[in-house]
Amino acid sequence: MTAHAITTALLLAQVGQAPGTPPLPPLLLEEALREAGSRNLDLKATRARLEQSKELHWEAWSAYLPKVTASGTFTHNNFQDILLSVPAFFTVRGRSGAPGTAGNPAPSDTNPITGGALPGLPSNDFLFTQNENVLIQKQNQLNAEVDATQALVAPQAWFAIAAARSGERLAEDTTENTRRDILFSVAQAYYSAAGLKQVVAVQQRQLAIARDHERDAKVRYDAGTTPKVTLLRAQIDRARAEQDLKRAQNSYLSSKVALATLLDRKEAGFEVVVPPSPPVPSSEPETLEQGALRDRPDVQAAAEEVTVAERNRAGTAARYLPTLGAFGRYQYSNAAGFTGENSTWAVGLALNWNILDGLLRESDLRQSGAKVREAEAARASTQSKAVADVRQAQLDLDSAVANRAKAREELRLAEENQRLVNVNYKAGAATYIEVADANATLLTAGLTVVSESLNSDLAALRLLRAVGVFNPR
Repeated sequence: MTAHAITTALLLAQVGQAPGTPPLPPLLLEEALREAGSRNLDLKATRARLEQSKELHWEAWSAYLPKVTASGTFTHNNFQDILLSVPAFFTVRGRSGAPGTAGNPAPSDTNPITGGALPGLPSNDFLFTQNENVLIQKQNQLNAEVDATQALVAPQAWFAIAAARSGERLAEDTTENTRRDILFSVAQAYYSAAGLKQVVAVQQRQLAIARDHERDAKVRYDAGTTPKVTLLRAQIDRARAEQDLKRAQNSYLSSKVALATLLDRKEAGFEVVVPPSPPVPSSEPETLEQGALRDRPDVQAAAEEVTVAERNRAGTAARYLPTLGAFGRYQYSNAAGFTGENSTWAVGLALNWNILDGLLRESDLRQSGAKVREAEAARASTQSKAVADVRQAQLDLDSAVANRAKAREELRLAEENQRLVNVNYKAGAATYIEVADANATLLTAGLTVVSESLNSDLAALRLLRAVGVFNPR
C-alpha cells in the first residue's frame, strides 16, 4: 500500500467512513440548518422543557376547576354487631267495643307509660310503645364517601391563571431564543468548515508549487547549474507544504466532526459547499435598533418576565380578599344508625377569609414588588444590550468588509509578484530565495483572504442575529 493510500485510509477512519465506502452527497447550508432544527439534541431538550411549561396553565386552572374525591373503608371489628334497644312510639286509631275487649284494649294493657289517652289525641286514639333494636355498628363495617368542591370566587386563582399564561409565553420566547442560538452555532460551524475547506485548497496549490520548484531545482542541480543548497531549500519547502496541508486537512475534518455533532450525525464523511455571503440588512441604524427591540426573542422574553412578576404580585395582593366555594357530599354506610338510612348527602357554601396571617402577606408583597423591579431592570438591560449588539455588529461588519477588500488586493499583488519572480527565476535573473519568499507571500495572502472572508461572513451573521432577523426554518 502506498503512503497516499495509507493517509487516505487514516483520514476516512477519523470521520467514521470505511475505505471503499462511496462518499456522502454534499451538505448544503440550508440542509444543515433544517437538519439541526429537527435533530439537534440540545434543541430537543429545550422543546421538551417547553412542553413541560405548557402545563403551568392547567396547574393554575386546577385551583379553580371542580374537584371530586371518593374514599371507602372496610373495617372488621373484634366484636359482634352492636344493637341498641330504643322505644318506638305509634298510635292505634278507631277503638271499638268495651274497654278491655279485642276491639278496645284497656289502656293499662296497651300504654305502659300513661295508661290512658294522651292530651291532644282523639278520644278513640292511644299512643303505644314498642322496643326496637337499632344497628349502631357492624362487625364488618363498610363506609364510602364522595366529596365535590367548586371554587366560585377565588381572586388569587384568577391572577395565578393569568401569570401562568404569561409564563407559557415566556417559555415560548426563551425556547425560540435558544433555537436561534443553536442554529446560529450551526451556521457558524458550517462557515468555519467551508473556510477550512478553502484553506485546504490553498495548501494544496502551495504544495503543487513546492513540488514543481523541487523538480526544477533537481533538474538544475543534476545539470550542475545550481548548488545543492538550492535543492535542499526546495525540498524543505516541499516538506513544509506537505505538513501544512496535513494540518489543514485535519482541521477541516475536525470542523466536520463538530458540525456532525450539532446535527446528531453518526458520521462526518460529507463535504460542505462554500455558501454565499449572508445578506446584509441595508436599513438605517435607527431602524435596525428598533427592529432588534421588536423582533429579538430575548427582548420579548425579558418583557414577559415583567408581566409574570406583576401578575404574581397581584395574586399576592388578592390574598387579602375572601374566597367562596360550593361543596357537596354523599356518604354511605352499611350501618343505618338512628336515622334508619344507609346513605346521606349534603350541599352548601363555604366562605374563607384570612383576616390576619402574621403579616406574611405584607412580607410576600414586598418580596414580589422587589421581583417586579428586578424584572424591569433586567428588561431595560436586555434592551440596552440589544441596541449595543446592533451597533457593535455594524462596526465589526464594516471592519471585516474593509479587511476582506484589502486582503483580496494583497492576494492579487502577491499572485502578480509570484508570477514575475518565477519568470525571472527561469530566466536566471532571480534566486531561489526570492522565489521562496514570493511563494510564502502568496500563501500568506491566500490564507488571509480566506480568513477575512470568513470573518466578514460571520460578522454578517452576527448582525442578522443582533437585529433579530436570523430566523432559519
